[in-house]
Amino acid sequence: MTEEEKLNKSNEYSADNIQVLEGLEAVRKRPAMYIGDVNSRGLHHLVYEVIDNSIDEALAGHCDKIDVVIHEDNSITVVDNGRGIPTGMHEKEQRSALEVVMTVLHAGGKFDKGSYKVSGGLHGVGVSCVNALSTKLVATVYREGKIFQQEYNIGKPVYDVKEIGVSDKTGTEIHFIPDYSIFQVQVYDYSILATRLRELAFLNKGITLTLKDERPNNDGNGNGDQPKFKSDSFYSEKGLSDFIDYLDENREKLISEVISIEGEKNNIPVEVAMQYNTSFSENVHAYVNNINTIEGGTHLSGFRRGLTRTLKSYAEKSGMLAKLKFDISGDDFREGLTAVISVKIAEPQFEGQTKTKLGNSEVMGAVDQMISESLTHFLEEHPKEAKIIVQKVILAATARHAARKARELVQRKNVLSGSGLPGKLSDCSEKDPARSEIYLVEGDSAGGTAKQGRDRKFQAILPLRGKILNVEKALPHKVFDSEEIRNIFTAFGVTIGTEDDSKALNIVKLRYHKIIIMTDADVDGSHIATLILTFFFRYMPELIELGYVYIATPPLYLIRKGKTAQYCWTEEDREKLVYQLSKDGSDKGIHIQRYKGLGEMNAEQLWSTTMDPAERTLRQVTIENSSEADHVFSMLMGDEVPPRRAFIEANAKYANIDT
Repeated sequence: MTEEEKLNKSNEYSADNIQVLEGLEAVRKRPAMYIGDVNSRGLHHLVYEVIDNSIDEALAGHCDKIDVVIHEDNSITVVDNGRGIPTGMHEKEQRSALEVVMTVLHAGGKFDKGSYKVSGGLHGVGVSCVNALSTKLVATVYREGKIFQQEYNIGKPVYDVKEIGVSDKTGTEIHFIPDYSIFQVQVYDYSILATRLRELAFLNKGITLTLKDERPNNDGNGNGDQPKFKSDSFYSEKGLSDFIDYLDENREKLISEVISIEGEKNNIPVEVAMQYNTSFSENVHAYVNNINTIEGGTHLSGFRRGLTRTLKSYAEKSGMLAKLKFDISGDDFREGLTAVISVKIAEPQFEGQTKTKLGNSEVMGAVDQMISESLTHFLEEHPKEAKIIVQKVILAATARHAARKARELVQRKNVLSGSGLPGKLSDCSEKDPARSEIYLVEGDSAGGTAKQGRDRKFQAILPLRGKILNVEKALPHKVFDSEEIRNIFTAFGVTIGTEDDSKALNIVKLRYHKIIIMTDADVDGSHIATLILTFFFRYMPELIELGYVYIATPPLYLIRKGKTAQYCWTEEDREKLVYQLSKDGSDKGIHIQRYKGLGEMNAEQLWSTTMDPAERTLRQVTIENSSEADHVFSMLMGDEVPPRRAFIEANAKYANIDT
């Protein structure tokens, strides 16, 4: 076969390209194994799986528009203008290729490298998994001048693929209704889907992704009886450079130009964009085939190695390190750095606890070489910017040495207390971390109530005095100088910093696997909770990723009428209960008590409503999207007021707090 024939064959996409790996049997029995969970994350993952197929078409150069619609009944439609899923007869399966794709797990063109060079969907389980977990799914394909369609109920075809019309357009339309007997969350969150589409637009420049919400009461401005549907369109011309501008829009930039690197090494496409700012945190986000590898991997290691070696070499040659009395570490080159790394790999190998750590060894060298060559050129051609970057590195190194002494104080045992634990900590008797939990409580008053109401066997209480330090704007050594933060480190039993990574968290001796933030239901309480979460996100992200961090949910109201007494956790609950108690035609005799502070409840009430495992509601803190979390924390805790005000105004209705 000639090279031209091989090229022509590689561009074909027909039934012969569809390869079958395994069946669907276990998906409905164990859905969490395939989509993560049956809560919000799993529900939204269904949409991502369908979008992945469209993105694969885009990566192959056959699609530049993807539309997502949330319908009034919380069903979803995803439409693309790609080539359309093949509908011809599959030789091995003896049925339509469309039916094979939709009903067999891990079946699709992405496994045939002639169809797709790279595929984001390889991380997932395919649209067939969505089909298996949907009460109804309709696939409509536009290709070859015709329109084909097949409908499925819980993954089973209702009829054979049929031709329903003619059309000159191409593409695939998937409409599905999730099986809500499986999912505990039954409402799609517009903001979660919008965040993912925005991210995909940045990672795949030149593609337009739209999101439309047809549900009523979606904050649109209605005219008469016609609601204005919420909608957004996401498009990026510069890709990762635009991504950096978005992530750093609330930070002060050190250099005006985003450093943009794009090319291919060893047949691996590599894209990197980076920018230095005046913050003290490292914000590096790594992607493989559009998948956010939150645990890093070989592409991140290659980036760090290339960055450190290149910048250090330039700094030494420039003579700017001559007066420095200590060595510079790799951490110093990444302080105040925001970067996005995106690689596309034909056969990605994932490892790590959450299967989001890239293991391909060949990627490290490819990224390292790309960074070294491109960054060297940038530094030589931009001496002014290069000097600013090196000065930032020297400042970071100086601060790191100051922080080391403060950090050692955190990890040194307290001679006076003997046990090395904070004096305000009321510990539990349980020694198994998996059975132990600690409440971080706002103030001594609420802390005292919590100590009286707790179960001493497995519940520890650590009162926090006032608002802890805002770590988003503090130098590292100031963070470790903070008494409240030192108490948290010591109480948890964790240490921070190794020879290789001064910010690495050692959780081998972590004493509690439930860390519960419990603050008042007012503005100050919400601010304190946000400060604590900022600290966890910047200095202890591992605790969040492992699922150890929670937020307590104390009631907002106690409503009494006669002998009836009932707690309410939301405004809606209060309105409903008051209405029920007023059915006799009277607002009289109803007493409403609003709990603004935890200290307003006695120990028995706090236990029964907020701390008793049999009755309480805990909200687990998760990182749905690390880049978006970075953006939100920098906005909430940074210096820029207007974006923070806009965010608070847009989300105040979800807070359930009084001023």
